Amino acid sequence: MDSLDRVVKPKTKRAKRFLEKREPKLSENIKNAMLIKGGNANSMKNITRPFEDQTSLEFFSKKSDCSLFMFDSHNKKRPNNLVIGRMYDYHVLDMIELGIEKFVSLKDVKNSKCPEGIKAMLIFAGDDFDVTEDYRRLKNLIDFFRGPTVSNIRLAGLEYVLHFTALNGKIYFRSYKLLLKKSGCRTPRIELEEMGPSLDLVLRRTRLASDDLYKLSMKMPKALKPKKKKNVSHDTFGTTYGRIHMQKQDLSKLQTRKMKELKKRPAKRITEDQEKKSKRIKKN
Repeated sequence: MDSLDRVVKPKTKRAKRFLEKREPKLSENIKNAMLIKGGNANSMKNITRPFEDQTSLEFFSKKSDCSLFMFDSHNKKRPNNLVIGRMYDYHVLDMIELGIEKFVSLKDVKNSKCPEGIKAMLIFAGDDFDVTEDYRRLKNLIDFFRGPTVSNIRLAGLEYVLHFTALNGKIYFRSYKLLLKKSGCRTPRIELEEMGPSLDLVLRRTRLASDDLYKLSMKMPKALKPKKKKNVSHDTFGTTYGRIHMQKQDLSKLQTRKMKELKKRPAKRITEDQEKKSKRIKKN
C-alpha cells in the first residue's frame, strides 16, 4: 500500500478537524495552487521532473491540500520551461508543458494596475481552442484564474481582462485593464489598456487523462443535480412554460349572470306571452 493512501487515524482534536476538511464534500473548497521552482542543470537542488516522476508532486499536493500546481525550470534542452497541471484525488490528472519565448513583466509596463483579488474576464481567440484536443484541455485549465465563487458582481468591478490567442502554433497571453468612459448614454464606452504581464508561449509536451478518467473527474454528485420538475419546460431563450391538467368541465353547471331572458320558463307561459304580444300588435 502506498504511504499516501494509508488510513490515518487522528490522535488529537486538531488532527481530526484537519482530516475533516480533507473529506469529500458536495461543494468543494476553493482550489489552492502550488508554485514550485525547479532546479537547472548547474544545481542539484529540486531535481523534480514532473513528466518522469509524479510522486513528489502528489505527496506535496496531499500534504498542502492543493489541486493545482505550476512548475518552472530551465535547462539547455528546454529553456524557460513552465508546466501547468491539476490533480484528481491527489493524483495527476492533466499536465501541459509550455515554453516561454517572450516575457514582459508588470514593472515593464508603466500603466495603472488593477487591485489584488479582482475577478478576471477570460477571452479565448483562435480555432485551436475548439478543435485541437491539447488546446481544449489547456483552455479548460482556467482554475488558476477562477478565484472565489461570488453570487453578484457589480459593473465597476469588471476591469480585468485576460486574453489568450492561439495562432500559428503559439499562444499569446495578454492582460488588460478595462476602462469605462463616458459615451453620452446609459451604456459606457469600453477601452482596453495593456498593463502586463504578457507572454508568448509554445506548446511542448502534454500528459492528458483518458476520456473515462476525465468523465469521472467531471461527474456531479446526485445531491447537486437539479431535480426535474414535472410539466415545466424551457425553450432556447430561457422562457418557462407550464402545463396545467384540469378535469372535464360540466358547462350546464356554469354560473352565468341572472337575467330574465336567460331564465327557463314552462312552455305554457311562453305560448301565452307570444299570444299577448301578437294581440298587442293587431290592436296597434
